[in-house]
Amino acid sequence: MKLYVFSMAPNPMKLLVYMKEKGIELPLEEVSILEGQTRTPEFLKKNPLGAVPVLELDDGTYLTESSAIIGYLEDLNPDPPMTGREPLERARIREVERIADLGVIGSVAGIFQNSSPMFAGRIKQSAEAADAARGRLANALAALDAKVGNKPFAAGDEPTIADCTLYAGLAFAQFAQVDLDPGFGNIQRWFGAFSKRPSVQ
Repeated sequence: MKLYVFSMAPNPMKLLVYMKEKGIELPLEEVSILEGQTRTPEFLKKNPLGAVPVLELDDGTYLTESSAIIGYLEDLNPDPPMTGREPLERARIREVERIADLGVIGSVAGIFQNSSPMFAGRIKQSAEAADAARGRLANALAALDAKVGNKPFAAGDEPTIADCTLYAGLAFAQFAQVDLDPGFGNIQRWFGAFSKRPSVQ
């Protein structure tokens, strides 16, 4: 198998953090979004959506979407489990992971695309859309701050896919220069601690 990534982007990042936490090693090929490498005819044969990550399987087919790839790798490498052991635990992990994915990564992307000079010539930017995304981000962080609480990890006592996604979202916010409310103390504590793990170095 071979993995195509752009490691600065949040969805490849959460997958790479997950793989490090699990001890999974795969050959990697960097495909630069900024240089348009995901829009070439060759890459579009791998993923018509022109996005990374993409996992090339041994049979020559491709698997796209970070959550689908994580699920596939988790099934192949179930120990240690990073999606939970019991039904309610799995649901709690998916709950936090989903809020981090849609509410943090999605909202930061909306702010970034609608306010950064990097996108000025690529899309029609909207200050109103950026403001709406800031509101969604604040709501998501408030919910996550309450759910993280004083736990060592985002969804409990062990690292899970929720940690991988939340870390990628907050690191993406730093890259995009999106300010986060320092009042979310649980999130700040968690991010500081998780940032020291070998998986994100």
